[in-house]
Amino acid sequence: MKIVIAADHAGYDLKQSIIAFLNKQNLDVSDLGVDTAAVPADYPDVAERVAQALTSGQADRGVIVCGSGVGVSVAANKFRGIYAGLCHDTYSAHQGVEHDNMNVLCLGARIVGIELAREIVNSFLNASFQKEDRFLRRFNKVRGFEEDQL
Repeated sequence: MKIVIAADHAGYDLKQSIIAFLNKQNLDVSDLGVDTAAVPADYPDVAERVAQALTSGQADRGVIVCGSGVGVSVAANKFRGIYAGLCHDTYSAHQGVEHDNMNVLCLGARIVGIELAREIVNSFLNASFQKEDRFLRRFNKVRGFEEDQL
């Protein structure tokens, strides 16, 4: 599984910790920025980088971090084919994938600590979409909203 991760300046430190954690697991992780917490960065820009990596097929899952996680979640969900969820607990992280086909995990660096963030990321990455009829039916309705916007 190819994973991309990005953060604005507020999420930089947590992003770096998550990358180190994932690298210890020998996962294929690409860092899409930012490269410092010292320079303010706009969260829509990092959300766009992750969204483009997923929609172009360069990655299978994405993680985006900002101060609260809300901004990157809102921004990422504006892209067709992106199903981003803000998760600050492990249940939501795996259930979002299993039931809703979530492909982007959004985290708030000012909300969760490093250890919890690692557990959340693990739950997200180890989950698979359960292709039961009820989940497929609901997911197809959500995908239909994208078609309605054309």
